[in-house]
Amino acid sequence: MNLTSPAFQPNAAIPARFTCDGADVSPELNWSDLPAGTKSLVLIVDDPDAPDPRAPRMTWVHWVLYNLPPTAAGLPEAVASAALPAGTGEGLNDWGRTGYGGPCPPIGRHRYFHKLYALDTLLPDLGKPTKAALEKAMSGHILAKAELIGAYQRSG
Repeated sequence: MNLTSPAFQPNAAIPARFTCDGADVSPELNWSDLPAGTKSLVLIVDDPDAPDPRAPRMTWVHWVLYNLPPTAAGLPEAVASAALPAGTGEGLNDWGRTGYGGPCPPIGRHRYFHKLYALDTLLPDLGKPTKAALEKAMSGHILAKAELIGAYQRSG
């Protein structure tokens, strides 16, 4: 399974457009080679370097989506909730809201992990789950995982 973005290369800088210093819109994401038997996909974007990469104390969650249909090949740039594939559920990020929240590190260069999971089931309606609740719900159902890491450091 592969996860890519035309916006940035693996382990390279995420352009400011996709951060709090720019338009704060989600980058285009594309995936391919899903395993046989995939019934749904989960996307979690988080930052394990918060608040300071030299002394991380938490993983900050930026985006949580579940029950993405396996027929979808990706998400367009700046995708709005209303434009998500039919049936997609949205979880809460660490700002306490649904939707994408771009990189906005208070200090240093942070890594942003875009993680796509292929599941062997369609999850029940979880409402607006946290990352932890979603990970619990998908436990035992993960067929494959793909990861795309980008980085961002604010200037000034």
